[in-house]
Amino acid sequence: MRKLSSLILSLVFSVSLFSQSSPHGVGFEVNCMDCHSTSGWTIDIKNLSFNHNTTKFALLGQHQSVNCKLCHKSLEFSKAESECVSCHTDMHNQTVGDDCARCHTPNTWVVNNITEIHQKSRFPLVGRHMAADCFDCHTNASPSLLNFGPLGVNCIDCHQKDYDATTNPNHSAGGYSTNCVECHNMTANSWSGAGINHDFFPLTGAHATISNNCFSCHQGSYVNTPNTCAGCHMPNYNASTNPNHAAINIPTDCSTCHTTNPNWVPATFAIHNNYYLLAGAHVAIANNCVDCHNGNYVTTPNTCVGCHQANYNQTTNPPHSASQFPITCTDCHTQTAWSPANWNHDSQYFPIYSGKHKNEWNACTDCHPNSTNYAVFTCTTSCHPQSSMNNEHQGITGYSYTSSACYNCHPTGSGDKMMNRIDRKE
Repeated sequence: MRKLSSLILSLVFSVSLFSQSSPHGVGFEVNCMDCHSTSGWTIDIKNLSFNHNTTKFALLGQHQSVNCKLCHKSLEFSKAESECVSCHTDMHNQTVGDDCARCHTPNTWVVNNITEIHQKSRFPLVGRHMAADCFDCHTNASPSLLNFGPLGVNCIDCHQKDYDATTNPNHSAGGYSTNCVECHNMTANSWSGAGINHDFFPLTGAHATISNNCFSCHQGSYVNTPNTCAGCHMPNYNASTNPNHAAINIPTDCSTCHTTNPNWVPATFAIHNNYYLLAGAHVAIANNCVDCHNGNYVTTPNTCVGCHQANYNQTTNPPHSASQFPITCTDCHTQTAWSPANWNHDSQYFPIYSGKHKNEWNACTDCHPNSTNYAVFTCTTSCHPQSSMNNEHQGITGYSYTSSACYNCHPTGSGDKMMNRIDRKE
């Protein structure tokens, strides 16, 4: 019994002594057999059963084949650093920070997605910058000296020399903005031509077709180029004949009537009312100029009959021409439509809506039996029978039972205003 107690005590003392003298340090609680074998303390990396991924630094990529001692300089594994720079020399000399994983992976140092990585920086790569070589911008770096220190993110930070070298126009002398993207496209291959962001004078319509031929407008100089229509198109204005813009004082601001569509058409003459008021039905055709002008804007008539003579001639109910209606259409019609017409029969011809003839007729044909000629009228057919009229006109010199005679003596339809009246026989 005494021997057994001594043996147990000896074992406990040995284990305690081992833990204190372990090269892996105090508190290292890993089964020795995970790394060592009974054949000796030497580690066979191929037969290593210890799972490093259970630690705070998983072995990925090329780290899986690295000798343990390259990272664990001492056998006290808890003292090993997990940051990249603790093992790897910083080739960038602290110009891009300590976090290698921002650009590199454990598989290789080669960076294949530099553009994607750059998008997360202060200066995302867009347009032509995506195709630029790193060293074009990072001039302090080289293939052997990988110093990618922070650069300015404003255009002028890299392009000051381009700005200063300009002559046509001289940006510096002209006080041009140093924010290059206000005028230049980042997607273009050059500073000029398609490289110009022309938003300060939008190129639309016909202007867009000459956007690559700058000299069409700039005449070799970009300094005094006009930015008004007349500044470029005064010769077109002066050469106009249909209509002659100068002769009728049409404004020189072309945009009043024209867009930038090619060949100046279609045009909208917004100031038409200054020359001829468009109202009613004329408003509906205001943008269909040829309906009135027929392609000629010089001799277009400005009277109703000048345009509507055909309508006048073709009327049948009543026939205007045969009835000798006036050709001043506005006497009866408005510009809204031909009907309803304001036919003022009482004041112009014969009172039928007032006086003794009011409510004494039902239809125009009561007095105008010929619907094709309203100049023909009758007083005798159905309204004034001869027997009655003969009795009424006894002793009246010149009496005749005819419609024309009735009208001559009774032009207003009133019996007390007879013309050519002589004394009655009592």
